[in-house]
Parts: sequence; C-alpha cells; structure tokens
Amino acid sequence: MKLKLEIITPEKVVLSEEVDSITIPTQSGEITVLPEHENLVSNIGSGELIYKKNGKDTVLAITGGVLEINEELVTILAEHAISPQDIQVNKAKEAREKAEKLMKENLNEHDLRLAEAEQKKALLELKIAEKYRKKI
Repeated sequence: MKLKLEIITPEKVVLSEEVDSITIPTQSGEITVLPEHENLVSNIGSGELIYKKNGKDTVLAITGGVLEINEELVTILAEHAISPQDIQVNKAKEAREKAEKLMKENLNEHDLRLAEAEQKKALLELKIAEKYRKKI
C-alpha cells in the first residue's frame, strides 16, 4: 500500500507522487507517516522532509506550513520546499548575509520577524545542501 504525497508551495506544486513513507518536521517534533496512518492536521516546522519510494530516500528542505493526512492522501501546504540539488548555495549565502545585516538594524517587530524567517530559510538551505549534495 502506498501514500499519495502532495507538496504545494505558493509558487508551484513541488511534488505529487505515490510514496512508501514520509518523515516530516512538525512544530511538535518529527513524525513518520505510513499507510493507514490516522487522519491528522498539524503545523509544519522547518527542517528535512524525507520520503521513501521503492526503498530510496529523497530529501527536501521545508519551512513552515500545514500538513493534512486524510486516508492515504498526505497534503503539505508549505511556505518553501526545495530539493538539495535545486538549492543555489550562493543565493542562500547572500540571503543569509542580507537577513543578518537587516537584523542588526532598528527594525519594527514585523520586519524583524521577516528577516529572521529569511535567515532561518537560508541557513536550512545551506545545511541541507552541505549534508546531501555530496550524496547526490
């Protein structure tokens, strides 16, 4: 039995395929979803999403959003999701530096949170690229 996994960001449908299992970072901790999992709705944290298909693990960097498990359909509405090979390391480094520079300025709370989110996203991308690009 398989799960149908759909990962959707504001920009595009990142993934839509049948998989064996999915490990997802939630705000309450990491969960692994197998076929016949209980229905669930949860907030997603930032980190590594790993799905297994035909014995092969595939990793995505994912930040924020909502997870819904309904029967054998797993839908993830994510703020951002990207595979290690699609990460542009130089752009991620620039984004990190820009966010860190902004965070040193006298920002209002909203702009500070935006800068922190951009920094977190860039750091995650750099971590995932460094960890998995060697294995690709």
